Amino acid sequence: MKNEKKTMKFGEEVEGYSIPVLNEREIRAAAGILFVMMFISIFLAASKGDFLLLKYAVIIFLTDILIRVFVNPKFSPSLIIGRLIVRNQVPEYVGAKQKKFAWIIGIVLASIMFVLVVVVNSYSPITGIICMVCLIFLFFESAFGICLGCKFYSMVYKEKAQYCPGEVCDVKSRQEIQKTSLLQVLIVLGFIVFITLIVIFFNDTFSIKPFDLFGISDSAPTK
Repeated sequence: MKNEKKTMKFGEEVEGYSIPVLNEREIRAAAGILFVMMFISIFLAASKGDFLLLKYAVIIFLTDILIRVFVNPKFSPSLIIGRLIVRNQVPEYVGAKQKKFAWIIGIVLASIMFVLVVVVNSYSPITGIICMVCLIFLFFESAFGICLGCKFYSMVYKEKAQYCPGEVCDVKSRQEIQKTSLLQVLIVLGFIVFITLIVIFFNDTFSIKPFDLFGISDSAPTK
């Protein structure tokens, strides 16, 4: 019975932490893996109308996240791969409660996708919106270490989440290296204007198909 409880446990006990925690580094790595998989499959579906890879991706995503929530995160295939990738990095612990809540949101979204795309074999604005939401969630987790699903935890349970990545749960003044000056903001705005002007003035030029510099394709024998 003890072994069964240990297997089904969500989060791990770590000395110095009062609640079960998870390793944020492996979670980010796993999110990056799932993001690439979902992005490629969604791109193929949107650009070429090929939904085959998306159907497999939805099944993989849903299965993986179901294992995380209802069995144990340590048995999730993507988290295991993530653990192997970041095994030489110092763990960054995050509270398990808010992660579980965020992954339950993922289960809801993935289940809707599974029914509509895999079972019913359909597509619609609903599936498109859910795909974009999933990509945004995965991208923010992997690129910035920001768990958007976790943001709703405090709103729903009316309690402060513990042990958030980068200590974002703790209200504190930013350190000097974290502050953004007016000049830096203007640089970003100027860069956006710069890119916009390039698109306006050079779009027609850049649309011209490049030629083969060495003429390799021209010299290739035709069948």
